[in-house]
Amino acid sequence: MSLFTKSGFDAFVKKLPGTSFVDQWDSHVAKVGDKAFALLGDSEARIVVKCSEESFEILTALEGIGQAPYFAKRKWVEIGSGAPLSKDEIAHYMTRSYELVAAGLTKKLRTELGITLPAK
Repeated sequence: MSLFTKSGFDAFVKKLPGTSFVDQWDSHVAKVGDKAFALLGDSEARIVVKCSEESFEILTALEGIGQAPYFAKRKWVEIGSGAPLSKDEIAHYMTRSYELVAAGLTKKLRTELGITLPAK
């Protein structure tokens, strides 16, 4: 199932603890603790995720991946459906985005949501 479809996107995100969905910004938005960590564009042709500075530099050098409009300053990328990434690689970047955003939540909220982050 493709992550670029609403059903595929939702099925993947639902596996991550404490997640929810909302439709805003002309997108289907996945949130953790009320903070966005992934967006599926209305046309289902793009996924937007937060990434590390290193990943941001690597990803934006690839064809089909660019700085996310309105989010680039905070290291968010827009991955087009034609980008040269496998489903597993896109899933990795979605999970990493989730972890980066969840790390910014309070420890109390992470505990309430059942979130355990990997050790650094």
